[in-house]
Amino acid sequence: MLPGPVGWGGAGTLLLTSLAVMGSPGPVTISLTAVGSTWGVRRSARYLAGIITGTVAVLAAVAAGITAALLAVPGLRAALTVISVAYILLLAYHIATAPPVPAAPVAGSPPSLTGGMLLGIANPKAWLAISAVFTSARLAASPLTDAAAKTLALTLMVILICTAWLLAGASLAPLLRDPRRSRIMNITLAILLVGATAAAAVHQLRG
Repeated sequence: MLPGPVGWGGAGTLLLTSLAVMGSPGPVTISLTAVGSTWGVRRSARYLAGIITGTVAVLAAVAAGITAALLAVPGLRAALTVISVAYILLLAYHIATAPPVPAAPVAGSPPSLTGGMLLGIANPKAWLAISAVFTSARLAASPLTDAAAKTLALTLMVILICTAWLLAGASLAPLLRDPRRSRIMNITLAILLVGATAAAAVHQLRG
């Protein structure tokens, strides 16, 4: 049983901040939209699970108070950024060259669970964004209770936000029956994915 009561009055601020910061367009959210529109919800479920698992792992690191120590290790932030960018470029290529929606079930492979976990952990936006959200409100006087309550609330938000972006992408699928429109949309999403990743990477490396 957790020590000390939880004051859920501050949860509104925490959840609104998480929606604005964690739910905004970035490498992970745009990738989920692109993957959903290209492969659909069912075939993208493992990738979604991997993204959620990796992001929650970052959340757990923030809750445990080890994020600042990790980011202080020389070269670690740059290494995470390079890994994320490399995976995003590969993912963007597969999205841009994916077949039209009617052919998707029989051609091409959606990103894997492992790939999703890798991006969730190495996402250059996640570490600082989640840290900022985590400190935006206090839910309990006890540090342990506060961290546990925030972890629970933000884990639910991660699941909701990631699933919503995947569903948003999948909702575009019926519009992409035409091969020409499908190709334009896939290339557009791939470009947006690379652009969002480049912006996040530059910001993290400068920071």
